[in-house]
Amino acid sequence: MISDFGRLLGTLVDGGVEFLIVGGVAAALHGSGRVTSDLDIFYRRTRLNMERLAAALAPLNPYLRGAPPNLPFHFDAETIRRGLNFTLTTDAGPLDCLGQMAGVASYDEVAPNAIDVRAHGIACRCIDLDSLIAAKRAAGRPKDFEAVAELEIIREEREKQR
Repeated sequence: MISDFGRLLGTLVDGGVEFLIVGGVAAALHGSGRVTSDLDIFYRRTRLNMERLAAALAPLNPYLRGAPPNLPFHFDAETIRRGLNFTLTTDAGPLDCLGQMAGVASYDEVAPNAIDVRAHGIACRCIDLDSLIAAKRAAGRPKDFEAVAELEIIREEREKQR
C-alpha cells in the first residue's frame, strides 16, 4: 500500500503534532527524483506531543507493520513513551514515527534548522538538507548511500547558485 501523504500530513498537522518530515519524502522535497511509498516523521518526544501523536493517529487505526494480525497492540501515549521508533500501517498507508534518528541530534537540536514546506497542499516542516544527508549516511543501507550521492549533488548545485 502507498501512503496517502496528504491525509497523513493533514492528520498530524490538525492534531497539533510537532514533527519534521524525514526520509524519502524529505529527499523529494529537497529535489530528489526518488520515489517512496511511505511517510517518515521525526517527532518531538515530550509528554504533550506523544499524547497528540497518539490521539491524532487513533482514527487511522495504527498497527505495527509486519506484526501478526491479532497481536495486542494499542498505540497510545504510554506505548510511545515506552518505545521510540514505530513502523506502522494505518488506514492512510505506511507511516514511520521516529523518536530518534541515527546521524542527527535530538529533535530539539534539529528542528531550528528545519525548513517550512508545502507538501501535498499541507504547510509543515521538513528536516534540513545537511541533517537529512547525515541521517541517510548513518542509516548505512545501500539505498541510503545512493540517496546521499544524489542529495550531495543537490547541495552542491544550491551552493553554486548562492
